[in-house]
Amino acid sequence: MEEHKKKLATFHDKHYKILLLIPVALLLFSFVYMGVFYSKHQDFIRKDVSLTGGTSATIYGEVNTDDLNEKLSEKLEDINVRKIYDLVTREQKAVIIETKTDGVQTKEILENYLGYKLNEKNSSFEFSGSNLSESFYKQLLMAIFFAFVFMSLVVFIIFRTFVPSSAVIISAFADILMTLVVVNLMGVKVSSAGIVAFLMLIGYSVDTDILLTTRVLKRQEGSLNKKIFEAFKTGLTMTLTALVSVVIALIIVKPLSGVLTQIFMILAIGLVFDIFNTWVTNVSILKWYVKHKEGSS
Repeated sequence: MEEHKKKLATFHDKHYKILLLIPVALLLFSFVYMGVFYSKHQDFIRKDVSLTGGTSATIYGEVNTDDLNEKLSEKLEDINVRKIYDLVTREQKAVIIETKTDGVQTKEILENYLGYKLNEKNSSFEFSGSNLSESFYKQLLMAIFFAFVFMSLVVFIIFRTFVPSSAVIISAFADILMTLVVVNLMGVKVSSAGIVAFLMLIGYSVDTDILLTTRVLKRQEGSLNKKIFEAFKTGLTMTLTALVSVVIALIIVKPLSGVLTQIFMILAIGLVFDIFNTWVTNVSILKWYVKHKEGSS
């Protein structure tokens, strides 16, 4: 075991600067992709009706979603159809139809398709205006912005050195940006719950980075590689525990709730990137900083 540690440490000492090129390339790709995405969509995400305004109709019972989607896609604006299943029996319990079309027109079109009247016993309708949804979306974005700013201030106050603090912030930012790119590549329409998941991701992203930086800069005993390896064991255990929990929750709630599914999906993607950015990006920057500091002293 000790022999493997020495070989790994020797390899990392030789190649940590080269390894840093991988996250740099991914960050450049992410910036280019998001720039192209924004120029095409005039926004950084695809928004669902909770953020654009529109109608969400829930039809109880079994409905052929493929047929519904095909026949109503031209009648209902920007339609999105999801099934809701019973967790145990896997029986379809309801169908959720989201569209930008107003509630009265949506109800009329659905009644014509289904062939029966919709009431409070067999359906439910929710409508949100575009102005209200847009205002809510801006407030959520402001919440993410201020959370990131205050997180950055706390990091700078804790470490009081520019490079290590910047490494923590860059790694956390990369987690969010790369997760956003993957979500957009998957074609996911982000809801208000999805925005909250990105807000939660800030906390998940920064904890292992702070652990690593604290171990490396503030512990006196042990070599640099030993301190990194000890932080790696603790940090990876933390992240993998959270990731396994999130993946299990995602599997359980996927047939039941689109809102929870989106939250857990975003967190799972973000945690995978957190492992990469903490133990490749942050470690490489931190090792470069410490070795440069030791060489100049």
